[in-house]
Amino acid sequence: MLKHVGKVTIHGTDNSPRAAFFDIDGTLTSERTWKGMLDYFQRRGERRGTHLLYMAVHYPLYFLRRLLLISESAFRAPWAAHLAWYVRGYTVQQADEMWDWAIDKFISQYWRSDTRDLLERHCESGDLVMLVSSGPLPLVQRAAIQLGVDHAVGTRFEIQGGRYTGRSLEPVCIDAYKASLPLEYLRTRGLEVDLKASYAYADSLADLPMLEMVGHPTAVYPDAGLQKIAAQRGWRILPANLTSSSAQNGLTP
Repeated sequence: MLKHVGKVTIHGTDNSPRAAFFDIDGTLTSERTWKGMLDYFQRRGERRGTHLLYMAVHYPLYFLRRLLLISESAFRAPWAAHLAWYVRGYTVQQADEMWDWAIDKFISQYWRSDTRDLLERHCESGDLVMLVSSGPLPLVQRAAIQLGVDHAVGTRFEIQGGRYTGRSLEPVCIDAYKASLPLEYLRTRGLEVDLKASYAYADSLADLPMLEMVGHPTAVYPDAGLQKIAAQRGWRILPANLTSSSAQNGLTP
């Protein structure tokens, strides 16, 4: 089998293992992982100025998106990239404490039992399971550890001299990159998978390229845009009784 996604080409055969790609926010969780970062800083009374600046920059974009004046990507990509502001000047060790808190103390309360069960069944079946998120890579990696997953892809933050610079490294893991970055990860590690036999689970229209790259896409608690496409293409939708009126409204990224 030969599968093309952007400039990335990955080879597999019918004997190659299956993969299962899981988005995190809204798919495996009922809450946003970045809120775990904010919870950490709020409890410590830190990064208040950073938070005010972040909201001042991004909430106008939120309303522009709601008015359909900018695309989903134009809103979501900067939102994910600028989370790097919160760890500017932190050493790797200082940030590690925050990443741990965000997953262990905050997000651990919000795992969705149904999609987590799906993930565990893929692991038990011997499938290659990967978390793929626009969130900070260290956060995604810690989520993977908690879920017993070996592979994680996310947005990378720049580190110089052992400290975070406050900048993210391109590209943000969103849209087309939500397909190309996982495939690049597999290719650079010499891992082959049969994409036609593989699965992907996601909740947002911004995840569409990741869903399109596999033979078995599933829209999980989808936003209205993704639910419409999934219904048109005959994709599996979870929960099975989800209706357009109960789909996520996409108020937060």
